[in-house]
Amino acid sequence: MPRFLKILARNLLKGPSTEAFPFKEAFTPPRYRGKVVMNPNLCVGCGICTHVCPGGAIMMKESEDQNGYYFMVWHNTCAFCGSCRHYCPVKAISLSQDWHNAHYQSEKYRMVEHHFVPYLHCSSCGAHIRRLPPALAARIYSHSSVDPATIIRLCPDCRQLATAKREGEVHESSPAPQQP
Repeated sequence: MPRFLKILARNLLKGPSTEAFPFKEAFTPPRYRGKVVMNPNLCVGCGICTHVCPGGAIMMKESEDQNGYYFMVWHNTCAFCGSCRHYCPVKAISLSQDWHNAHYQSEKYRMVEHHFVPYLHCSSCGAHIRRLPPALAARIYSHSSVDPATIIRLCPDCRQLATAKREGEVHESSPAPQQP
């Protein structure tokens, strides 16, 4: 019995070993996976995130006037697995450290993040195009002589024509190989 009293006295002097969460902010580890956050300026609308989400929490839907698309994340059904972040080719999706997800059943429809991502217009033909981030365009066209800043404002058909035209000009201006 005296050993038990010794341990009890030592623990009483140390104080509580748990977080006082409601009264002060709890410690969050740096690599904690919290709510999904999407950057609409980077999203290309490929839809890979919707296919790899095991909870079906991510939805993309084109607007009725076809001027863009809606991106929605239902935090109520998200499993915080990070698959969407892992498979996003342009890193438009990240996971925050916000872990405050407790809510009343009546508030479940407020646990959603939604963005409207407008389509751009092709500078050549005026067609609707999805956004191509400049960093991605620079990586795609790094081996080519095409300017990525002008290419991102073109639809896929006009990109193909501009690239072919530019590559053709480069090949025509280079000297022809000498015949032996």
